[in-house]
Amino acid sequence: MPTREPLIERMLADGRGVLGVIGFMDFDRLCAFDPALGERLLLTIVDRLTRMLPEERLIAHVDRASVAIWFGPDVVEEAAQTELDVLRYALGDVVIDGDREILPEIRVRQARMPADGVNAQAMLSRTLASLTVQPGAVVAVASPVLDLAALASERYALEQDLRQAIARGELEMRYQPLIDAGEGRVSGAESLIRWFHPTLGQVSPSRFVPVMEAMGLAHEIGMWTLNAAAREARSWQAQGLDALRVAVNVSGHQLDRDDMAALVARTLARHSLGAAALEIELTESVAMSDGTRATQLFDALRAAGVRIAIDDFGTGYSSFSTLRTLAFDKIKIDREFVTNVDTLRDSQAICQSIVALGRGLGIRVLAEGVERRAEYEWLLRHGCTHFQGYYFSPPLKGAEFVAFARDSAGLAKLLAIDPYAMRDRITERLTA
Repeated sequence: MPTREPLIERMLADGRGVLGVIGFMDFDRLCAFDPALGERLLLTIVDRLTRMLPEERLIAHVDRASVAIWFGPDVVEEAAQTELDVLRYALGDVVIDGDREILPEIRVRQARMPADGVNAQAMLSRTLASLTVQPGAVVAVASPVLDLAALASERYALEQDLRQAIARGELEMRYQPLIDAGEGRVSGAESLIRWFHPTLGQVSPSRFVPVMEAMGLAHEIGMWTLNAAAREARSWQAQGLDALRVAVNVSGHQLDRDDMAALVARTLARHSLGAAALEIELTESVAMSDGTRATQLFDALRAAGVRIAIDDFGTGYSSFSTLRTLAFDKIKIDREFVTNVDTLRDSQAICQSIVALGRGLGIRVLAEGVERRAEYEWLLRHGCTHFQGYYFSPPLKGAEFVAFARDSAGLAKLLAIDPYAMRDRITERLTA
């Protein structure tokens, strides 16, 4: 293939035009553990590309795993972007290498060279550099004897499997009950995604969620989660459980989309689910990261009837002014402060402060991660009436959750507190 020099010459000769670059983002990771495989995949992708483009298109190999396409001065940016998007979709199709199936990660970028003498070499370099602008996780090397090739191979295999997890039906939802002790009932459930890998078994969310976000799959998997949760909530209503609400976690990558509120509205309409049955959960740091955008999204969602909850409260960097500006419906006390709250004075002070803050702002406060009866009793005595945690129930399959929500007698036993013991504890507290 031509290299940079013929490309730069053509760009300078034309004087203006549209440049496109295509990057095979898997190349370096593959070469970390199997250089020959990386080369074979790159050759396959380049062969696909050259067969798809017309002969008059100049294609140049401009970097180890990147090629550039010069569209020239006669192609408008919109048409060039459409062609690049089609190429990205086609080049990302599965590649068969022996008994291995690989879904390549392809990125495309474009830039216009105006007719004012812009440096063509600098323009090419900047466009190539923009391929790497993608959020991702960095693996910290804890030991100098770590097998980096094995680590890279394992990470790449996990990425490939995660790309196909939805199509293969490996993702499932679990529902952890949300308890309203004041009314003595199950008020809803938090939907939690689970990945059941055919050979690895259940993959921990702490392992695959960072990979999902680094690969840019947060929106795709997030929308799958939202649809699955809405479908489940609709089935609860069909079974007579009309008062339940499903809570769905939304990542920062989803929050960045301008059409997020519209996507939520379309999802509710698709499943014939009222907005009051949905609660969107965001972590504290995500909710506070972009005040203007978050305010607009929250206002749109709440205007439609969707509720907003802040997860892991107390671990981020909320300010009182932000809490007042953003319209939250619920604050969830992080499990860090709930664990052993019956014995830890610092956790007690924090939980009491959050409960008082919620009461003053008119916001419900839920304690998550309640695993022991003593934790539940202490929190209840100090004004918290909403709970979630293994003391009440682990995350359940859909049918199991329905059975739990209907078992009012079983829940009543979990909620019951000896009134005499309660009186004695309050007396001890007042006289201490």
